[in-house]
Amino acid sequence: MTTVTTRTVAYPADGLTMIGHLALPAGADRRPAVLIGPEGPGLSDVERRRADALAELGYVALAFDLHGGRRFTDPEEMLARCMPLLAAPDRMRGIGHAALDVLRAEPRTDPDRIAAVGYGTGGAVALELGRDGVNLRAIGTVNALTTGRPGEAARIRCPVWAGVGSEDPIMPAGQRDAFAAEMQAAGVDWRLVVYGGALHAFHHPPVDHPVPPGVAHHPQHAQRAWLDIVGLLSECLPVTE
Repeated sequence: MTTVTTRTVAYPADGLTMIGHLALPAGADRRPAVLIGPEGPGLSDVERRRADALAELGYVALAFDLHGGRRFTDPEEMLARCMPLLAAPDRMRGIGHAALDVLRAEPRTDPDRIAAVGYGTGGAVALELGRDGVNLRAIGTVNALTTGRPGEAARIRCPVWAGVGSEDPIMPAGQRDAFAAEMQAAGVDWRLVVYGGALHAFHHPPVDHPVPPGVAHHPQHAQRAWLDIVGLLSECLPVTE
């Protein structure tokens, strides 16, 4: 295992002061970098640990914030914050660009070798960065089969990998089909993995607060989805080129 250095970073976005988690691999050289977006409730230790794990693999990793340092444990409060956000692509892009600016400003980051990985709302932010034409090496999402404004997916300049549970009521078959149709029509290099029997947020460990209906952890598929994301990064953003 390599030595990982972490620190908290504060930056403005969406009229809030965001509090992100930056993880740096050992050494002093420039490395490829990964943005990590959290599920709707907000940044938690789950995403911080994922950033640390990617730093162990040699990436600079920034787990970004969605809610100005808050994490919503009440589903109604979370939906009241996230639903208007998900309906506003420009706001999501603003949140993504602000985090991307922080990541690019880190001296250890190779600014030409960045990927975005996101879960739920954080995955929607990653996709909107792609639709905004950002130069990314890869986009990986779980539970984020959002579709964009007409024609904008053609701006995506990198492979897109998406994972979803087959029984996810928030991302049902019709939404999977719409996402696939958008990516295909835009000529994107895309992949969609459907994890059999999994519900929404299947990747996230159990929590000690109420969750919306249709949310449940699936430990086997959680591990498979993580390995799929690591594989995406290994293919599109290798630590050494």
